[in-house]
This record gives sequence, structure tokens and C-alpha cells, in this order.
Amino acid sequence: MISRAFLLLSLLLGFSVALPDTAPRASLRSSRGWDPFLDSLQRGTLHWFLTAAPERTGLTPDRWPTPSPISIGAAGFGLTSVPIAIEHRLITRRQAAARVLRALRFLLAIPQSDHPTASGGYHGFFYHFLDSQTGLRAWNCELSTVDTGLLMMGVLFCRSYFDRIDRNERKLRRLADSLYRRVNWTWSMDGREGITLGWSPERGFHDMTWRGYNEAQFMYILALGSPTHPVPSSAYSHWLSGYQWLSYQGKEFISFAPLFGHQYTACWLDMRGIQDRYVREKGIDYFENSRRATYSHQSYGKNNPAQWRDYSERVWGWTACDGPADTTLLIDGTPRTFQTYNARGPSADWTNDDGTLAPTAVAGSLPFAPEICLPALKAMRQVYGDQLYTDYGFRDAFNPSFITAQTPNGWFDKDFIGIDQGPIALMIENLRTGFVWRIAKRCPAIVRGFRRAGFTGGWLDVH
Repeated sequence: MISRAFLLLSLLLGFSVALPDTAPRASLRSSRGWDPFLDSLQRGTLHWFLTAAPERTGLTPDRWPTPSPISIGAAGFGLTSVPIAIEHRLITRRQAAARVLRALRFLLAIPQSDHPTASGGYHGFFYHFLDSQTGLRAWNCELSTVDTGLLMMGVLFCRSYFDRIDRNERKLRRLADSLYRRVNWTWSMDGREGITLGWSPERGFHDMTWRGYNEAQFMYILALGSPTHPVPSSAYSHWLSGYQWLSYQGKEFISFAPLFGHQYTACWLDMRGIQDRYVREKGIDYFENSRRATYSHQSYGKNNPAQWRDYSERVWGWTACDGPADTTLLIDGTPRTFQTYNARGPSADWTNDDGTLAPTAVAGSLPFAPEICLPALKAMRQVYGDQLYTDYGFRDAFNPSFITAQTPNGWFDKDFIGIDQGPIALMIENLRTGFVWRIAKRCPAIVRGFRRAGFTGGWLDVH
């Protein structure tokens, strides 16, 4: 049997050199063909969403196959995956509309109040996790503003996609409107400058607001574009006030260590060529910012400053994901501290790295830098085989450095996590066809939100 070390070395020697960071974008379009590996990965991931969500609710669990409650954020990705599955003929449009309709009905039927146990939401927001049978609050969790935002992105995407006069599609659009219009974004500010992270019956509003570059940018677009409870444009200024423009791995960009912060907004929203006042002053757009962040991860993997096993320019990628254990082990004579689920990533202002890698970190950046992301995904598939890659695509995460008697070849997750599966399915489609971006542009609230945030240029001016 060929050793993993030999295979890694052969990959490094055999692959062509990646394009430089300054490669013109036009040259990237040639890499966007219908690659059979991407076919397999996307179809497997879409099958995961169709399989993991119960037929009765159509709402995606936090993780699977480990039993878990509904994740409101994962449900947003799951709803978006359904029209993609239609386009790939994995489900008929009629079946899909019925599936989404059941999900929206279930969401609207969940009680909304400030009761700590007898509700699943309040003021139009939903708790982060919901019981899969009743839809009521699970795990004593918080009312999550950003996860409700992810759900609403899926709701509005389906509202834009299912545009026919069919009876079910008309009902679906009405229910989607009801869900989005009742979200009270102004209430979520609690009289402060920006949107708070969340609320709970026991604590009230969270102490912090969403401020500074991270995954929540799309949420401000939704809140600014609301036809019923919009936040003021000053809330977006509050968001911008926390940005940090830093240099890292030879590139300058708005800093955020885990790649999901550079990906979630772009899963739905086409950030190419449009600019708010901050990036306009820097002479880039957010798409380019995410591209630079992606390249910085590859550079970090190649340099491997902490000398973790298997890191290279072909094996890299850090984001929020599962991990092996909360423990410290002696690995190759060096004490190494490991973590379970956590946000991981390298950046100029902070780095969290315990040797754990996440395929979603790479797949979620495919539209930004396919010339480095696609080879990295293929390398992971080739090196680690069915320990990492399954009929449902990649398992959530793996750690080659976590060597124990039980994991002599390193640790490989047993689960798939909904909010990590989502960027894989959506961003492969955006790389190939721009389908998700194109449908999202049909939503008046999104266009209105961008304009209220001060975005101009590109498709927004043409729209």
C-alpha cells in the first residue's frame, strides 16, 4: 500500500504550480468546467440535505448521523439546496415545492412568545436550535439573530425561485413573505447602534452587537431591506466601524481568521463589482477581499509555522468545525492542545490552530480562487480516501496530528454539520453557473438592503 506521506509528496511534485494572486479573473473562467469530481461532491452534499432533513418538517438538523435538533442556520442552507437539487434533477419541482411548503408551514406554526420553554421564537426570530418534533426551544439556547438571518436567506431564496402560478408555489410565496416580514430587526437592536447577537428569556439581550467584518454582513442587508422593521442606515456604519485592514501572508485585506466569515454572505449575494464606502476607499470589492483571505490560508498551510502533520500548499483550510477532543497530548515529543467544535483560522490579529482541517473551508472559497481550491479538495480526497470522503461528500473535519491508540492514522469526524455542508453545495453552484447569486438578485428586499447600506456599482447599478 502506498503510504500517505509518499502520496502527499507525489501530489506536491506532480501538480502544476498554482496561479499567482495577481492572475486576472478572466483566466479563472477556464477552470469552471463541469469537473467530474465537483459533480460527485455537489451531488453527494445535496443528497445529504435531502436525506438528513425529516420528511415531515423539511428542516435540516444541526448534524447527522448523530441525532440532533434542528439548526435554524442549517435550515437556511437546506432550503436553498432544494432548488439547486431541482436544477440537477435530484428532485422534481413539484416534490421540491411541497417539501419547502411543509417547512414554511412548520416554521409559521411554531409558537412565538417570551416563554422560555413553550415557544420556538420571539418577535419573528427563532432560537438557534429547535426540537425536531415540536419546533420548541432546544438545549436552552439563545434567540439567534444571525442564524435567523441564515434561515431568512433560504426562505427568500425559495420565494424568488418558486415563481410559477402553481397553487403550491403561490402558497409558498405567501408564507415566505409572512416569515420575513414579521422579523423585528429594530427590536433586535435594543436601542443600541447595531444589531445584538441575540436574546434569551433568562438574560435578555446579549451584551455585544454585530460589529466588524465577519459572517453577519448578509444579516445587515436583510435588516436594512426589511419592508416592515428596517434598521437605520447608521446600523451599517456601526458594523463598518469595527473593520481591521491588515497585512497577512503578503496580502492586505479586511481581517477575519476563519474562512466562513468570508464565505457566508457570498453564498447568496454576488459581491463582485459592488462596493460600500469602506472597500471603495481600498480599491477592491468583497469578492477580492475573500480571494485574498483564501490565498492567505494556502500560504499559511505551505509555511506551516507550528509544524502540524500533513499541512502543505495542497492540504489546508480552517474555519468553524468539529475537532477531536478537548485535551493535551504528547505528539512527536511536543505537547499539543486539541479542541472539539471551535472556530479555527490564521490571521494577522489572532490565530487558532490545533491541527484540525475542514474541507468546507476550501470548498466554500471555490468561486474566489478555484485554481488553488479545486486541487486542494482533490488532494484531500486522494490522500485520505474513504476515511474522509463518502457518498455524502466530505465528512466535517479531520486532524492528521491527533494520533492515539484509537486513532493511529489521525482523527476523522463521523458527522456532517449542516452549516458546513451548505457552503459546499452553494458555492460549487456559484462557481459553475452563478445560479444562487442570480436568483437572490430577484429579491427586492436584498436590492433595497444593499442600496440602504450605500453599495453602488456593478450589477446593482444595472439592476
